[in-house]
Amino acid sequence: MTFPLAATAGSGVDALHAALDRAGFCFLDAVQMRPLLQAQGALSDWGAFADSWNTLAMDNHMADRGRYRRRRHAVFVTARDGDIRRLEHQPHYQSLEYNALNGGIARWFEPVSAAAGEGASLRVILTFCRDLFGALAPSVSGWRIEVHQFRIEARAGEPGLPTPEGVHRDGVDYVLVLMIGRHNIASGTTTIHLPDGTSLGQFTLRQPFDAALVDDARVCHGVTPVEPIDPARPAYRDVLVVTFKAQAPRVARR
Repeated sequence: MTFPLAATAGSGVDALHAALDRAGFCFLDAVQMRPLLQAQGALSDWGAFADSWNTLAMDNHMADRGRYRRRRHAVFVTARDGDIRRLEHQPHYQSLEYNALNGGIARWFEPVSAAAGEGASLRVILTFCRDLFGALAPSVSGWRIEVHQFRIEARAGEPGLPTPEGVHRDGVDYVLVLMIGRHNIASGTTTIHLPDGTSLGQFTLRQPFDAALVDDARVCHGVTPVEPIDPARPAYRDVLVVTFKAQAPRVARR
């Protein structure tokens, strides 16, 4: 089952609010997503931002001993005035409840570079998320934001696992998954489920700026393995994952 696009290109954030309220998730293709981001500001460094995925370090915390995931990580917060600021570099932590494979430990990853972290594209993306998620939870006074750059690599006989922990929740309030680029890969289909396992839909992020938005408290998500189309060539899937977690108790939304 596939989930229809959440909004038409001209319908704006109100349609996203409605879709997230109704279903707990939505999918936007690049034609829809890019204008919503550009309404927040120019993506003037997008080329350099996307190129920064070529500098990701190997994820050395894989309990399955996989060597297929590269990543960088950063933490930001919003203040009461809405300003977004980056915190000192720190580990990423998930409990075993949310990540039975790799959870339960503080995982240190290489930091998102200063150029990517301070550049226009990431600032536009974080501002878009702050405004969208803030409108859904207007009583939240501040957010903890985690930014993850992921590259999932695939080789002949060695598929890459975008979500090696399986269908899961992240233990946050909201999640944005933004496609940066795909190279020589097949599959990588996002699936959405209720906590009881009921399937709600599926879709594939294919083009830069294709995006998934998820209400993490209501639905679970996963991504199928990726495989190389041509085993003789490099094959990888690059995405940006941004999570928002309320710094105060989560409240009922409008």
